Formats: sequence, C-alpha cells, structure tokens
Amino acid sequence: MLEAFHPTAPVTTQPGPDVAPVPESRVLKKRIAVPRARLTPDDKPSPPTQVKAAVQNLNFWYGKKHALKDLNLTIRERRVTALIGPSGCGKSTFLRCFNRMHDLQIGTRYQGRIMLHPDNLNLVGRDMQPIEARMRIGMVFQRPNPFPKSIFENVAYGLRLRGARNHSEIEEAVERALRSAALWDETKDRLHESALALSGGQMQRLCIARGLVTKPEILLFDEPTSALDPLATAKVEELISSLREEVTVLIVTHNMQQAARVSDFTAFMFLGELIEFGDTSQIFTNPQQKATEDYITGRYG
Repeated sequence: MLEAFHPTAPVTTQPGPDVAPVPESRVLKKRIAVPRARLTPDDKPSPPTQVKAAVQNLNFWYGKKHALKDLNLTIRERRVTALIGPSGCGKSTFLRCFNRMHDLQIGTRYQGRIMLHPDNLNLVGRDMQPIEARMRIGMVFQRPNPFPKSIFENVAYGLRLRGARNHSEIEEAVERALRSAALWDETKDRLHESALALSGGQMQRLCIARGLVTKPEILLFDEPTSALDPLATAKVEELISSLREEVTVLIVTHNMQQAARVSDFTAFMFLGELIEFGDTSQIFTNPQQKATEDYITGRYG
C-alpha cells in the first residue's frame, strides 16, 4: 500500500528541461514491455494528431463527495488513451463524464469543461443535452450487454433510434460495423438468430459493433475485457488497436500490460487526481512521478 500519499506535484504531460531525470536508484526494477510499432517500407510516420477533446479543470461530485479534482489533459484524435490507477481512483467516474452517464443519478455535479473539437462543445456544460452527448460519444461496458434481439437488430438499434428507415442503407451500415468489430465472418450466416446465443467474447464485439454503427466521435471502453477469457481478450485488444484508424478511443483498464499493448497515451490517476499523463512508452519506462513508478512496479494497487 502507498502510505499517506497526497499528490501535490504538478501533472507531468511532457518532460522538459525543468524536469529532473529519474535517479539511478529509482530506475524501475520491473518494467512493462511496450510493443514497438511494426513499420513496412511503404509506411510513413503518422502526421501530428489533432486534439479531439480537451479536459480543463474538471471537477465532479457525488453529493458531497469530491470524486474528481481539477483534471487537465488532452485526448488526441484517432488515438487510444488509457486510464490506469488503483480501484476507486476515479477512472470510471472520469470516463462517464464524457457521455453524461452521471446525469442518471440524483445529486451529481460537474465543474469545469470537456471541450469536444472541432465543434467546441462543452460536454459537461449546462447547455449540452445529455442525449446529444450520448449520440456523439459511444460506450462499451465492463460486461457484454446485448439486447434480447437478433444479432442484426442489436447493431441496427442505434440507427433505428435515430430515425433510419431505408433497409438497404441499414443493412450496409450493419455489415460495415460488424466488419469493423471483426465479427462479420462469424455471424454473416446467422444475423437473425438471437444475440444471446453468442459467446462472451462475441457478445462484447457485438456491443462494439453496436457502438460503432452510429459513427461516434469518441468510443469509451470501461474495462471491456475483465469478464472475458484470454483468447477473447486478445481478440478485443487487437480490435481496439485497429479502431484508431476510424475513431478516438478512451479505455479504462486495471491491466497495465493491456494499457501498454493497446494505447498511445496513458493517464495515471490516484484519489481523484491526475498524477501523470504522457506517451505510453514514457509512462511505463520512465515515469516522472514517484507515485506512478510505485504503481506500475506493483508497490500498491
């Protein structure tokens, strides 16, 4: 356990000349392996990514409990950002601010801003309707939650909710979403069977397809593999890695190896505060905050 740790140091987003190097005595004894990108001769370096969302001085309360405290970070477009930290640190609370899931509870309160670009909309502002936020921001939950409908109707549900009526267009969109979720080949001959007959891993990929079909601007994942076996987990992780080609992803995970495998950026949270944020490779190999190092090397959490 971490004894009496009260984070007061400023959040480190990028190392600069005023940041002291990690002393030799603090070099990690247990490092998380960060996979390197595999480039082919035809690959070109990725261009600088745009900011998709900017979190500015975000605070959140459950009644009198101050759950999130002055969070500031940027979410890059078409990149995967992972949120890590011990249980109860505020990861899922933060995630659910993006699509206003907290509005379903009485006594919750936001302060600060989550600016969605390029429209400059404050997702937690009083003028933003929660339903509009949820139409722009998709979410995949910890446990698969397919509707008691056919596979096809599960994916088509969001389209019908938005008023889609053209059957051929719906069919095309459903196929496209199932392909993006790497589920088309496994379900194309059984689209009208119950989704409840799928395996757990298939159900979770179905929920991902259901989230993708409406073309969200950001897709949220709240520990999406915690209830899956290793084989299904590997498929979902591979899928998340590939999704950066079409959508911005924000994922909460307790599995640090998973964060290292799938994410481009990582944020470490503790007691409702953002302790450190940066490139995933930097966070796991050269953290700038002692608390981050202690967590990823297993001293607490």
